[in-house]
Amino acid sequence: MADKIPVLKERKNFVATRNACKVCSPLGGSIAYKGIKGCVPVIHGGQGCATYIRRYLISHYKEPVDIASSNFSEESTIFGGEGNLSAAIQNVIAQYKPEVVGVCTTCLSETIGDDIGQALRNYKAANADDKSIPEFVYSSTPSYQGSHMDGFHETVAAITKTFATKVEANEKVAIFPGFISTEDLRMLKDILTDFGIDYIMVPDYSETLDNPVWDTYHRIPDGGTPVEDLKLLGGAKASIEFGPILNKGNLVGRLKNKNLAVTGAEYLSKEFGVKKYTVNVPVGITQSDELFKALSEISGNEVPMRYQMERGRLIDAYADGHKYVFGKKAVVYGEEDLVVAMTGFLDEIGVEVILAASGGNSGTLQPEIEKCAPTHGKTIQVMGDLDYEKINELCIDMKPDFLVGNSKGYYIARELEIPIIRVGFPIHDRMGGSRLKHIAYKGAQELFDKIGNAMMEYKQEHSEIGYKYI
Repeated sequence: MADKIPVLKERKNFVATRNACKVCSPLGGSIAYKGIKGCVPVIHGGQGCATYIRRYLISHYKEPVDIASSNFSEESTIFGGEGNLSAAIQNVIAQYKPEVVGVCTTCLSETIGDDIGQALRNYKAANADDKSIPEFVYSSTPSYQGSHMDGFHETVAAITKTFATKVEANEKVAIFPGFISTEDLRMLKDILTDFGIDYIMVPDYSETLDNPVWDTYHRIPDGGTPVEDLKLLGGAKASIEFGPILNKGNLVGRLKNKNLAVTGAEYLSKEFGVKKYTVNVPVGITQSDELFKALSEISGNEVPMRYQMERGRLIDAYADGHKYVFGKKAVVYGEEDLVVAMTGFLDEIGVEVILAASGGNSGTLQPEIEKCAPTHGKTIQVMGDLDYEKINELCIDMKPDFLVGNSKGYYIARELEIPIIRVGFPIHDRMGGSRLKHIAYKGAQELFDKIGNAMMEYKQEHSEIGYKYI
């Protein structure tokens, strides 16, 4: 009998990513490391990775951002990069004298299988008598298994697991704010202080990535969460993390083990019994109310009058501007947790979100949006693992009234001749992108005013009359 001819399996058409709605994983990890006092990030891989990350962050934060590199060569790619990593660490210690060195892996170092933990142990053993040796922490951040948000949250979890120790119970509250703006972090710290909460923020890059003017250059900017505080996390009375999705993508396949803690707050809960509160990124009234409710419960204090007044003014603004925004159609894109929060806020003010898009691939974007957007949640087209070109194609057919997202989508808004409300990361085409307010009642007030004013301006510019009163 003639051999049977094997039948090829049917394969679905594959469309290559043309303009990813995300950036690389070690970039997110570097931002998290910048939120630790005295920390210098080291990218374990090619020089181009670190150069790209530095350029990208400088453009958004408008600040000098130093990111070191182990500078792989062809030889290190074949025989391993431990020697390069040791040399990079030695150079960083000599030039920066850091308190912490944070290592992010790259596609290249992960592909060849470098054992970073062992390499760092070897380095410390070889330099055991050197009093200048800093603390070390490393995170696994290959871009082929995640976005910048996966890298950010993986690094936050790594920082927590590295430094949190079993200590006596204390009154500290661990705050995991996620990837929000420097101004959001400062507002959040003010809120915590007004509640009388003694907090440990992981990470806190509000000063390190948004510096005052200097008389002389600081190799390592002031600010960040001290390691001494991180070591107290195991005795915290509670933790609060922003975002229901967080690190639930496919990074390193850790979710195959359901018992594995994938966020910093989960680790504190499982290892030390720290009570965990999870809230959406607090954008708008409903989601901010959840944060303030948690803070009241933890602190035992009522919401300070300052924030009650801000909430009241926001409700009044909603009533004043309702006629300008109600029924408008919007497309929201960006990091998954930010998309969830923004969709909930837009649903709250009467805007119909017709597309909620992200480059993330957690698989949980749809159910989380349905929870936070009770009016339109079940009718919103929700899509993950998207690129901007696909979003552009969808927008042409959907005809939204405005876009909500980062500056990478500006060309879509320009082609459609509609406004874009810039939020999140990156903002490369405006000043103050890193200082945009998003969270709490004050952040929602600014967002609502921006959206209302954008709708009014659009009406003025497209009117033959040119209304002076609208």
